Amino acid sequence: MKALQKRGNVMTMQKIEQEAGKAVIRGSCASGFEGVAAAFAENFISRGEVGASVSITHEGKTVADLWGGHKAKDGAPWEEDTISIVFSCTKGAAALCAHMLADRGALDFNQPVKEIWPEFAVNGKEEATVGMMLDHSVGVPHIRAQLKDGAYYDWDYMTDLVAREEAFWKPGTRNGYHGVTFAWTVGEIVRRVAGKPLGQFFQEEVAGPLGLDFWIGLPEDKEPRVAGMINAPLDPEAPVGKFTQAILSDPASPSSLFLMNNGKADFNSRAAHEAEIGSANGITNARGLAGMYAPLANGGTLGGVKLVSPEAVTRMSRVSMATREDATLLIPTRFGLGFMKSMDNRGETPGNQSSVILSEAAFGHVGMGGSIGFADPEAGMSFGYSMNQMGMGILLNERGQAVVDAAYRAIGYRTNEGGAWTRP
Repeated sequence: MKALQKRGNVMTMQKIEQEAGKAVIRGSCASGFEGVAAAFAENFISRGEVGASVSITHEGKTVADLWGGHKAKDGAPWEEDTISIVFSCTKGAAALCAHMLADRGALDFNQPVKEIWPEFAVNGKEEATVGMMLDHSVGVPHIRAQLKDGAYYDWDYMTDLVAREEAFWKPGTRNGYHGVTFAWTVGEIVRRVAGKPLGQFFQEEVAGPLGLDFWIGLPEDKEPRVAGMINAPLDPEAPVGKFTQAILSDPASPSSLFLMNNGKADFNSRAAHEAEIGSANGITNARGLAGMYAPLANGGTLGGVKLVSPEAVTRMSRVSMATREDATLLIPTRFGLGFMKSMDNRGETPGNQSSVILSEAAFGHVGMGGSIGFADPEAGMSFGYSMNQMGMGILLNERGQAVVDAAYRAIGYRTNEGGAWTRP
């Protein structure tokens, strides 16, 4: 890897092509961000990475754009345009759509849901607000009734069930991660207010203007570019956390319903890819994740594309709900309106230490298996990481956190010992 060249005030990226274990890493990296490339390579060498991409912007410019490995174990190479499902990173995209509508005055987060979606305001959910849907406190973390096969692919079926479901708790009084139902709470609000489906709104208002390979509902012609997800390897020696215990021992718990009552969804199938699941089936790569968050890291506007106002970015950055024990994940969590905040659980008991450590200003979302995208307005940085080899844990695993850590070090942050990355 050669050093970054400077021509006047313009910095140029240097191309990278290097072996890392059985993988070849390609892309480009700016001077000072060599640590990101090194951490990314180490993921392939010692942390079990199969195929992955990482992309970072700083002050509106791309400073790292790397990819490598294989689309499947011992399969075809992960190419520059390879995409993969990023699971709950999709929630960040859905939340952005809601924030854009709010910023335009079409939606109010304090607004009662019943004014937009009257059918939802039943069975203990009469006083629910839009904001409660976004910060996972609205009380419908999942559906109690057994879901039909292919339920997640049927928008009308799921929105009807979500609307009729009895609240697990009084909305707004606690939070529990709405791992899948977020798709049909926030997604239905966007659809009713915008007058178009969530996936269409996202494509027309975000992905299209920004030129992103990012879909909620993948067109069929993009399917050959998708890297299938590989299940996380089981570790019989790993400590069992409260989340896993609940899944094994309490079928009626939000934890168990979230993972087990899934209508036999196959997220590697064409049916799952083409559906509109605004909590779980976004398909993109690191470049798409970093690109979506890049305007949000720079006041809401970048390259002539305005997503939201600076005031909206501030709203996105604030903590809206935090708890010592999330009703679904059963670990301490911190959420903004639709976004995850830095969550440092390293001091919890073994099995309950899943974390995602960003700066206190950052907001974004982790995806099941370990993908992540976020904006850090204080640092002027956006970040994306996607992969096909899923890892264990509820939040980030060591692969994603390693490249996040390297990114923060590259822009002058020095420690995360306080629970979030900080400057000296």
